[in-house]
Amino acid sequence: MIIYGAEIICASCVNLPSSKDTYEWLGAAVARKFPNQPVNIRLVDIFNPPEEEEIKNFAQRVVEEDMFYPVITLEGQVVGEGNPRLKTIYTELEKYGYKAVESF
Repeated sequence: MIIYGAEIICASCVNLPSSKDTYEWLGAAVARKFPNQPVNIRLVDIFNPPEEEEIKNFAQRVVEEDMFYPVITLEGQVVGEGNPRLKTIYTELEKYGYKAVESF
């Protein structure tokens, strides 16, 4: 899972958590929902992406298309944008074989 964002909050996302806050929150939430099932979550700065071609190209797309960031991708598909919904992300993870632990 890759979270594309920036240190500054997007202009359309005022009052929403920062990309880093979303990264930390999402990591904790996924670890609770899918314990003992490691999920690799990576935070990418859209204004200073790594040299990996696919990641660099998508980061550029986020900027050029004025997407609401953070933009969350899983296996190359966008699963959240701006203020991501956990339910949507959980559903996508389950498609890849992750088994949720139900909370009471």
